[in-house]
Amino acid sequence: MMPNWLLPQHIEDILPPEARRIEQLRRAVLDLFHVHGYQLVIPPLIEYVESLLTGTGRDMDLKTFKLVDQLSGRMMGLRADITPQVARIDAHLLNCQGITRLCYCGSVAHTLPSASTRTREPLQIGAELYGHAGLESDSEILSLMLQALKLADINEVHLDLGHVAIFRSIAKLGEIPAELEAELFGALQSKDKPALRELTQALNRRVSQALLLLPELYGGDEVLERAAKDLPDYPEISAALADLRTLAKQLRNKVSSLCFDLAEMRGYRYHSGVVFSAYAKGSANAIAVGGRYDEVGKAFGRARPATGFSMDLREVSALLPGKPLASAILAPYAQDAALQKKIASLREQGEIVIVDLPQHEDSRHGLNCDRALVLRNGVWEVSSLKRPD
Repeated sequence: MMPNWLLPQHIEDILPPEARRIEQLRRAVLDLFHVHGYQLVIPPLIEYVESLLTGTGRDMDLKTFKLVDQLSGRMMGLRADITPQVARIDAHLLNCQGITRLCYCGSVAHTLPSASTRTREPLQIGAELYGHAGLESDSEILSLMLQALKLADINEVHLDLGHVAIFRSIAKLGEIPAELEAELFGALQSKDKPALRELTQALNRRVSQALLLLPELYGGDEVLERAAKDLPDYPEISAALADLRTLAKQLRNKVSSLCFDLAEMRGYRYHSGVVFSAYAKGSANAIAVGGRYDEVGKAFGRARPATGFSMDLREVSALLPGKPLASAILAPYAQDAALQKKIASLREQGEIVIVDLPQHEDSRHGLNCDRALVLRNGVWEVSSLKRPD
């Protein structure tokens, strides 16, 4: 018989030391967003699936837990990504004509983990910028992401840059049907060259060569030079390469290393322009991801340029060095007005003050107290507390 306390696979409790690290990081990152003009929104945990999955593609559909609403009989979804919800808020609730900056933080749920070591309940935090279609907003979002990672003491970041318009332009140039495009997308996502070679056999030579080249276009500046030389001379491809070149120039001194990945297909059905992933030492997975997704707003009935990033606070906080539990002050249990005033004053200063409840003297060692409030000459004072050996 399975124990009642056993949690599902890839679902975990967050215990005090980790919870404290996560909460401190959450506050710091939201404060960072605030001083940059990003306003906090809190979307609901569940929505009707039609709204929740609009413009996100099949990948998000497969990630989403679904249930029937007992009030309406309609299908609802447990959000797997907060970004589409924020796009809905911008499109239908705020309805601003100019630039809007929004941020959020909340749990999401995935039907399957995105990697073997990842949770199915990430704590997603992110920032989104609406109403500006230029590279300046992409640059702002990327810089904000790097500052957020610095708050987590992640100073050495490897950044991958890509642009989904490159594959889209090749597919458009080759008049590739939607079903084949989806198969090509899967092969590129997994960088499966044998499958890619088989899928491109029936295409014209120019398009086939371009698609077979994409998995090889990963690396430094030479990647953009080779892409400009060997990919079709298509205006959208030239514009995408120019965007990547400009962003790299702006960001190179802010990261420890930077690479281009022109076969990056993450969020292909979702994103529309520049896409990026940040990596850090000690983590095999990307610790922050983002990109431009102008078409999501259009799917909500209001076309709005949009760019943003998100990260899982649980994963990022796990990279933080462990810190010892903050020491506390032990206060006696007493109905004394002067004592209560002293306790309140210490807590206002940020001190942890724990009241020593009666008949629990034997468990004091677990309170992590190194000081105690003692009454001397009618005045409550903080005194060093000798720890038991």
